[in-house]
Amino acid sequence: MAGLASVTKIAEADFPTRWGQFRIFGFEGRRRPEDTEGTFLKPCEELLALVMGDIESAPPLVRIHSQCLTGDVLGSLRCDCRLQLELALKAISKAGAGILLYERQEGRGIGLMAKLKAYELQDEGMDTVEANEELGFAADCRAYELPAAVLNHLGVSRVRLITNNPEKVEALEKAGVQVIERVSAEVVPHESFERYLRTKQEKMGHIVESAKHSK
Repeated sequence: MAGLASVTKIAEADFPTRWGQFRIFGFEGRRRPEDTEGTFLKPCEELLALVMGDIESAPPLVRIHSQCLTGDVLGSLRCDCRLQLELALKAISKAGAGILLYERQEGRGIGLMAKLKAYELQDEGMDTVEANEELGFAADCRAYELPAAVLNHLGVSRVRLITNNPEKVEALEKAGVQVIERVSAEVVPHESFERYLRTKQEKMGHIVESAKHSK
């Protein structure tokens, strides 16, 4: 997979939230256009980093969170995205330090309109993986080079990663960021996204105990 040609910090500001005081950073990552040919990757990606407290003296809690407008903003219960986002922010607040990396990779990287088309197919009986593939996408089109590059930019080389997705752990390790602990991002399951969790576990290798127990 093609790497990033450059990573640039665009802006930085104070960012008070319900979970405490953060510093918000905007980053832009660029690839050479020729490196994206024949892939689902975009030449330019944007990422927000919310940073709280001292992230240098000990490996901080880190969450790589993919944008989910329907869940994060509109409160959709087709997925567990908003619940995971709030879980991560609460954990960082409780620890007093940590980083939330918010990637603009809607619908596992396929975009908002394509995700809504996938919803239609799911209503007809497909699971999330089948719907993506029916639309001509991979099951998961996300890439994690930019989060790793941003961690390097912030001077963070060792993290405690909040995730159920082994691919995120592998991606950071390959980029030279050591994951010393995987912290579960599992939330209380809801009937409306029970199949969604089961698909993530069975077809995408996510570590989701509640999906296993609901069989």
